[in-house]
Amino acid sequence: MEWWWYPALFMTGLVAGFVDAVAGGGGLLTVPVLLATGMTPQDVLGTNKFQSSCGTSLATWQYARHGLLHWEELRLGVGATLVGALAGAWAVTRISPEFLRPVIPFLLLAIAVYTACKHDLGQESRTARWPAPVFGLVFGLGLGFYDGFFGPGTGSFWTVAGVLILGLNLLRATAYTKAMNLTSNLASLAVFLVTGHVRFGVGLTMAAGQMIGGQLGARMAVKGGAKVIRPVFLTMVIALTLKLAWDAFRR
Repeated sequence: MEWWWYPALFMTGLVAGFVDAVAGGGGLLTVPVLLATGMTPQDVLGTNKFQSSCGTSLATWQYARHGLLHWEELRLGVGATLVGALAGAWAVTRISPEFLRPVIPFLLLAIAVYTACKHDLGQESRTARWPAPVFGLVFGLGLGFYDGFFGPGTGSFWTVAGVLILGLNLLRATAYTKAMNLTSNLASLAVFLVTGHVRFGVGLTMAAGQMIGGQLGARMAVKGGAKVIRPVFLTMVIALTLKLAWDAFRR
């Protein structure tokens, strides 16, 4: 790989880390750039999980440092997400996830329309519709499995579920999402590490940018709350919807 790729990879990681910490969707930036380097698709996915896990780790720590994450509320969800992600990663070795390609864009489109129309979404905390342990178990297993099996839009589904079902404001729902994303990312990363599909030179370069961007994004989200998160979240959901729709129907 030519030397000039490394500054480009660092900057891509920085921007993606910032976006990911605020609203998710950083993979829309990192995966195409990694593919452009000429790496194999397996190495791209493994290296992307490695660098994104580094950024998500620091973003999660920032949210926790500001008192937005509480272990007693997270532990069942983290455990369920870990189990679900490992099961999803195993299932994808047995079943092709291609049947999900035409379905997911419509679900994300529904989220985008709802978020655009619901101007007060996540502005304030509300009464939870489900107890936190039940929410963590059900969505941890379900979305953990989905992330290990297919993946795109997982963060968006977590965030909206946290607001609508757990009654969190948008800031706390984003923090909760980071913790769950980190769990499923690490589970998937373990699989890629065991199978030797992580390019550490590339991954560490992007991870350096991810960690800086992740901290900056989390700090801005904590400071600005829903006012900052909502437009970035909506933009990334729309971008992901268009990307997945194009990929699905081009086939």
